[in-house]
Amino acid sequence: MPASPSSPRSPSPPALGWVFLDRDGTLNAAAPPGDYIERPDDLELLPGAAEAVRLLNHAGIWTGLVTNQRGVALGIMSMDDVRAVNLRLTELLGLENAYLDDIYVCPHDIGVCDCRKPEPGMMLRAQRENPGLEFARAAMVGDSAGDVLAGQRLGMTTVLIAPGGQAPGEVIADHVVEGPLQAAAVVLRTARA
Repeated sequence: MPASPSSPRSPSPPALGWVFLDRDGTLNAAAPPGDYIERPDDLELLPGAAEAVRLLNHAGIWTGLVTNQRGVALGIMSMDDVRAVNLRLTELLGLENAYLDDIYVCPHDIGVCDCRKPEPGMMLRAQRENPGLEFARAAMVGDSAGDVLAGQRLGMTTVLIAPGGQAPGEVIADHVVEGPLQAAAVVLRTARA
């Protein structure tokens, strides 16, 4: 029986207009455990990554990068190295008509800041810089428990990239997908909901 005009209705979830993407393991191949993407030549886009970003761009969804780069704190690389790698990422995306609206980097070691995921500091900074950003209308896409937890702390839709469906640890994301193109498809479905 349809609800009468005076009956309260549960609000439907808002459409997504904002997406945060992790970098290593989400857009580009991750370095082996304990290693870092130190040089632009080390960066290799994952299959479907540029197309995924382009689809988000064409849908009018703000698309930002949030990446932990602990190698800076460990002295393995400098912030200039990180900027050079990120520049290579944007160049490779640009070759396929895709772009990132902004890039946020945490160069700190574990436990010394509020920006290293799973802490939400990079996303909160993005909100300060983009006052229209509503986390209830945002998604976090990444390949680690830290990515998912950072999104959950702000009430975002979470999408975990886990090839083979193997989720790390006990983390439970809203969606688990094979790769970046499937993640974009989930975001776009949610954006149209």
